[in-house]
Amino acid sequence: MSLSKEELLAKAKKPAADAMRLHPFYKGKLETALKCCVRDINDFAIWYTPGVAEPCKAIAENKEEVYRHTNKGNFLAVVSDGTRVLGLGDIGPEASMPVMEGKALLFKYLGGVDAFPVCVDTKDADELINFVKLMQPCFGGINLEDIASPKCFYVLDRLQEECHIPVWHDDQQGTALVTLAGLFNALKIVGKKIEDVKIVMMGAGAANICTIRLFVAAGADPKKVIMIDSKGTLHKGRTELKESHPVKWELAQTTNGENVTGDPAEAIKGSDVLIGLSTPGPDTIKKEWVESMAKDAIVFACANPIPEIWPWEAIEAGAKIVSTGRSDFPNQVNNSLGFPAIFRGVLDVQATKISDTMCIAAAEELAACAPDGGMNPEKILPTMDMWEVFPRVATATAMKAIEEGVARIKLSREEIYKKAEETIKRAQDQTKASMEQGFIPEAPAE
Repeated sequence: MSLSKEELLAKAKKPAADAMRLHPFYKGKLETALKCCVRDINDFAIWYTPGVAEPCKAIAENKEEVYRHTNKGNFLAVVSDGTRVLGLGDIGPEASMPVMEGKALLFKYLGGVDAFPVCVDTKDADELINFVKLMQPCFGGINLEDIASPKCFYVLDRLQEECHIPVWHDDQQGTALVTLAGLFNALKIVGKKIEDVKIVMMGAGAANICTIRLFVAAGADPKKVIMIDSKGTLHKGRTELKESHPVKWELAQTTNGENVTGDPAEAIKGSDVLIGLSTPGPDTIKKEWVESMAKDAIVFACANPIPEIWPWEAIEAGAKIVSTGRSDFPNQVNNSLGFPAIFRGVLDVQATKISDTMCIAAAEELAACAPDGGMNPEKILPTMDMWEVFPRVATATAMKAIEEGVARIKLSREEIYKKAEETIKRAQDQTKASMEQGFIPEAPAE
């Protein structure tokens, strides 16, 4: 029995109400835990002084030994300055903490990665870059999060160039990866090819800019892409972008081959694919715009916390496949399907970078994990409860890193998969055991 619009709206509001009830109860989502045995007080002499001096000396002689004697190889920093927090804007580092803790929770449960929220009290890009570089001895990788555009491009480019550990911006690369995976299957369902379709990108922030770059790397024709920001389409006449936003200016030169100008209505007309990563809705994307799209249109309305158009309205307007960024609607296109697995694979082979081709390999494997061979219009991607997806995507990522020569460790496909599977399963079993034994208490009923 299908739900009414009123019931769907009520369902959409429930996660926010539950969050306000449960966050104070648990006082956050993370705590540290031991991974070594403590049989009695004598073990302190092994894990701390005097015994700990020996691994310290080994690392002093060869820094690579830090991966053997410590957990650096599974430590990840989730770094944010709180200037662009999932649809809420510049709310500051303290207010970004719940998001970064949530990110760390997903890293651990879905990827077995020990991630830490690091919310930094600076808006200065160079200061943030220097801070991250100084943290490298402790971490196997860095996940940048919720940093305002265009600063985020400069920060990511600098850190990728200057760090010896992999740095990734999830709002850019993570969103792009999962969106590409969803598009692979959506296009397969409607019988269209990525190189042939007209794509409109609603929003020209970090997520959509990186997404279109990955689309093009995967075969999309940039001349058939139109990007839209708050002032209209990006085109060759937008000369103000030269100084204010060089990345947008570059895209204005390489996309929009017909030099379409004007508002979203004009750009979206006749398009095959509409990717919304813009201002939260509803009604940011109008029903009549979707009605004007080509036959078997694909609409990804992925703004958080509210999609640019409610999915049922897009369907009513004629869209064949509709996705949002939310888990309470069909076809969630959310970077949570990507980043835990990407970093699992990267950390397991100690890769030094995350390339576009590694992201495409991960997207292809993620698409291949969808139910029904990716041919179900309401299940174009797997869901986060399909835990076996994560070791598969991790393996695809790690194998591509080895192929490209950016992995410090070379393992077989079977070795990588087994390692990822064991690590992820351990994290999930630990959580379940803690719940069963009461170390994680059950939340009170509403």
